[in-house]
Amino acid sequence: MELLAVLLQAAADAGLAGIGAGLAAIGAGMGIGRIGASALESMARQPEATGDIRANMIVAAALVEGVALFGVIVCLLVVL
Repeated sequence: MELLAVLLQAAADAGLAGIGAGLAAIGAGMGIGRIGASALESMARQPEATGDIRANMIVAAALVEGVALFGVIVCLLVVL
């Protein structure tokens, strides 16, 4: 909860661009957490497919993180 307070304070200081950067970071964290939870549940249901599920999970998490990075960079460029 303290991290959220820090992000909200930074957003207040930087204006709307800061809010966008904070939302991108929070959304990416939630998305990657959901990917991990779903992958673990899938691995528990079908242990023989663990390798394929793990590979797909890593690719999906990298894509989510890449989009979040672009969002944060765009927001920072707006501020500067």
